[in-house]
Amino acid sequence: MRGSKLRHPHGDRIRPMHSQFRSRLVFVAVLTFSPFSQTKISTAASKIISTPASATSTEAAAEVLAFERAMEAAVVRGDVAYVDRVSAPDLTFTHGDGWTTGGKPLGVDDRKSFLKRVENKQYNVRDLDSVKVEMHGDIAITYGRYVAQNRTGNPSQSWFSVWFERVYAKRDGRWLYVSHRTVHGPTYGPDRDSVSDK
Repeated sequence: MRGSKLRHPHGDRIRPMHSQFRSRLVFVAVLTFSPFSQTKISTAASKIISTPASATSTEAAAEVLAFERAMEAAVVRGDVAYVDRVSAPDLTFTHGDGWTTGGKPLGVDDRKSFLKRVENKQYNVRDLDSVKVEMHGDIAITYGRYVAQNRTGNPSQSWFSVWFERVYAKRDGRWLYVSHRTVHGPTYGPDRDSVSDK
C-alpha cells in the first residue's frame, strides 16, 4: 500500500470530463465574439445612419420635403409636364393597402398611367400631413399621410386619406419620384373632417 499511488474513485473519467469542459468553454468564447453577438451593435449603427447627422443631410431632407410638396401641387393643377420631368422612368405608384395583409392592392400605376391621372385632374386637393424624411445619401424615403378630394365620383367617398411610404432618388443632380406605396388606406368620408384623423 505504501508504495502504490492513490487513485480517484472515478478513475480515468476525470480527464474526459476536463476535456469536455475545456471544449465547451472554447465554444462559448467563440459565440461571444461571433457575428451573432454583433446584432445590437449593427442595429444601433443603422439607427444612427438613418437619421440626419449633419447640416448637409438636414438641408437635403428639407429639399426633399419641398420637392414633394411641389410635386403634389403639380398633380392637383394637372401639370403633366412638371410631373413628367420629376418622375423616374421606372416610377411605380401602389394604391391601397391590401398588399400589407397578403392581398392585392387596389391598383398599381406605372409612370404612363400615373401621368394620365394628372392629365385628367383627378384631384381637387392632395394635402400632405405628418410627413417625415429619412436620408440615405442620394436616396430619400418619406413617410406620412396625405388628405385628398376626388374631383368626381361618389359624394360619400369624395374625401380620403392615405398613409404612405415613398422613395426619391437623386439622379444627375436632381431629385426624381421613384415609388409610392400606400401602407394604410384609403379611408373614405363625405368631408375632410371625417378622414383627417384616420
